[in-house]
Amino acid sequence: MHRFVSSLAVAAGLLIVPAVPASAQQNYPVRPVRLITPYSPGGSSTIVSRIVGAELSEMWGQSVIIDNRPGGDTIIGTQAAARANPDGYTYIFANTTFALNHHIKRRLPYDSVKDFQPMAKIYNNETLLAVHPAVPANNLKEFITYGRSVKGGLNHGASGGAGLAELRTAMFRLYSGMDFKNIPYKGSGPVGVALLAGEVHFGMIPPITVAHFITQGKIKGLAVTGKKRLKALPQVPTFAEAGLPDYNVTSWNGLLVLRGTPMVIVNKVSADIAKVLQKPAVQEKLIAQGADPEHAGPAEFERIINADIALFAKVIKQAGIAQQD
Repeated sequence: MHRFVSSLAVAAGLLIVPAVPASAQQNYPVRPVRLITPYSPGGSSTIVSRIVGAELSEMWGQSVIIDNRPGGDTIIGTQAAARANPDGYTYIFANTTFALNHHIKRRLPYDSVKDFQPMAKIYNNETLLAVHPAVPANNLKEFITYGRSVKGGLNHGASGGAGLAELRTAMFRLYSGMDFKNIPYKGSGPVGVALLAGEVHFGMIPPITVAHFITQGKIKGLAVTGKKRLKALPQVPTFAEAGLPDYNVTSWNGLLVLRGTPMVIVNKVSADIAKVLQKPAVQEKLIAQGADPEHAGPAEFERIINADIALFAKVIKQAGIAQQD
């Protein structure tokens, strides 16, 4: 990996960046802010960005412009953010893919750790172990025991190919000791349909995809990632409660800025986002998108990202996941 160097002047071996006047920091923001979302319009990340952006815009009296830059497993949008000035007027929406790309991609046009300052975690996405009702297991331990006993292994509905979906699958294989066959589908929605039809035995998918069917008893939910049970499915234990504490692949989502952005701005935006997330109406909107609102400030968010980067390095090596161009 190599550090992205912008077109700002380099003199005497030093990167020269324009200083942000103290008055501009105190009155921040004094002009519109750009929030880059490295996904296509219409997805949950864009919807959440618009929800939070609208609240910040109302609070600040300045526009928050959502700039969709999809492609390249989020690299295109993240690179666009890396080219901005560290003045606090360009944010990048990032999730766990940001940490995974640090290892899974052979070359990045930026350095994930050195170039970006974590600002505020906004919400989590959890992963649910969903099982077809014909599978003779009513809890995680029974499922693992049964899965290990099946000759040839169970069929697992795999959501997508490489990336986070592959990592979640590899981690479950490692920590459960199960062997199973991956049946690829184009997204978590088709995996849910396949589970209902009995085409696969189980899937590791977002809870919002199958919550309704679990409530109806058409699919069994055996465990969910995260530190606490989901409000929508309180009967489903966490993986830690169910006996597999090491399997924790919570997908965090939040905002980053460039390193060098004045911390007074970083802390202000983070604090304002925390206020936004306390609003019941905002919480309801985020939950409707399958999000679990949870704020973390700059220091805690950085700790979370760095912990994932370290974990993913270990899992990728153990599972033999190849780097991608």
